[in-house]
Amino acid sequence: MRYGFQLFVSLGLCLLSSVAVAQNDLEPTPYRLVMLGDSLTAGFNLPDDAGLPAALDRALEARGYGWVEVINAGVSGDTTEAGLARFNFSIGPDADGVLIALGANDALQGQSPALARENLTTMVEMGQARALDIALAGMISPLNMGREYRDEFDGMYLAISESHAVPLYPFLLEA
Repeated sequence: MRYGFQLFVSLGLCLLSSVAVAQNDLEPTPYRLVMLGDSLTAGFNLPDDAGLPAALDRALEARGYGWVEVINAGVSGDTTEAGLARFNFSIGPDADGVLIALGANDALQGQSPALARENLTTMVEMGQARALDIALAGMISPLNMGREYRDEFDGMYLAISESHAVPLYPFLLEA
């Protein structure tokens, strides 16, 4: 678990590596990173300070990135379609970056991987059109979905990452 979280923090740092930090009297410009996701992001049944966004925020602060604020935009039960529908609302005008962590509920509900891929791609493109830094946190499908479904679903995150040049953390549950 600890090793996986270190990799997840690395995704946050990778996303921030492209950020030009403006210095004002040695104070970096604040950076708002919105984590858009489902119950895994929302921290379902956890105290606010125990969820994944809060843990990422603390880890980045411990590494000297205290100027980064990680915003929890997780909604339990969200699919990629629901995330797309609320993208602009959830990613306010003051956001600098977005970590998209959606897809688990699509797989659990057996929804089309092609539709999930289209939704994720659209979110990435919407963020890029707004000049936001974008990263993806992937998911893998349950084993009972069959080989063809799993191959299509599991491969979509890497395909989107490569085609849109965004950092990818392959499996969110390793965080």
